[in-house]
Amino acid sequence: MAKGPGLYSDIGKKARDLLNKDYQSDQKFTLSTTSATGVAITTSGTKKGELFLADLNTQLKNKNVTTDLKVDTKSNIFTTVTVDQPLPGLKTIVSFVLPDQRSGKLELQYLHDYAGITASIGLNANPVANFSGVLGNNMASIGADVSFDSKTGNFTKCNAGFGFAHADLTGSLTLNDKGDTLSASYYHTVNLLTNTAVGAEVTHKFSSNENTIAMGTQHALDPLTTVKARINNNGKTSALIQHEWRPKSLLTLSGEYDPKAVEKTPKFGLALALKP
Repeated sequence: MAKGPGLYSDIGKKARDLLNKDYQSDQKFTLSTTSATGVAITTSGTKKGELFLADLNTQLKNKNVTTDLKVDTKSNIFTTVTVDQPLPGLKTIVSFVLPDQRSGKLELQYLHDYAGITASIGLNANPVANFSGVLGNNMASIGADVSFDSKTGNFTKCNAGFGFAHADLTGSLTLNDKGDTLSASYYHTVNLLTNTAVGAEVTHKFSSNENTIAMGTQHALDPLTTVKARINNNGKTSALIQHEWRPKSLLTLSGEYDPKAVEKTPKFGLALALKP
């Protein structure tokens, strides 16, 4: 197990990844290359129905400073500068999007053996401030995540969570949407050698008295091929198979069937990630 409780976003992360990561109904292509000087360039394109979206990302590392530049099809330039550990356990992140002059944000992350803190603030006249903190260790943690909009004077987000981990089992209990949504999740590693795991998430929304249940599993057919499946209480079923046909180059085929959809026809997705 990793040392320390991590960040607030780590609470319930294993279950979320099992139930959501790599599932898609679009067609996506990603090509990544690294130059001799250490500059990493990634090009990706996604076809969503009749719409095609593409972006070009360049990453440059110099000692403990990482600069990411991404340009999308709408000519937006996303810039992120990360300074890793200017002080022990501290990470500083500055990000902005051009030409949006109000998009600047400063974020600080601090990891300790018994705490994890993230604080961010918008670099504009009426910023949104966000703070999340976790106390505990690698076995149990409790924390909160809040956002305050200085323009309206309101708290836009107020969440709380508890997470635990023991041997091959992790779980979480979170209260989101200003106390309106209660979620519980668990993740269990059944067989470490075959990467077999099961997980589930149960969510209750107090305002509508609605319950949502999702269950999922994964299994490695061989060291290079993994299959995953999930289903929720509405009958929506998804499955995928992912094959690493060369180091860090992945081919993922996924499908989804929703019996309550109007067309009631399965959706299929394809993702190809190449890294020469």
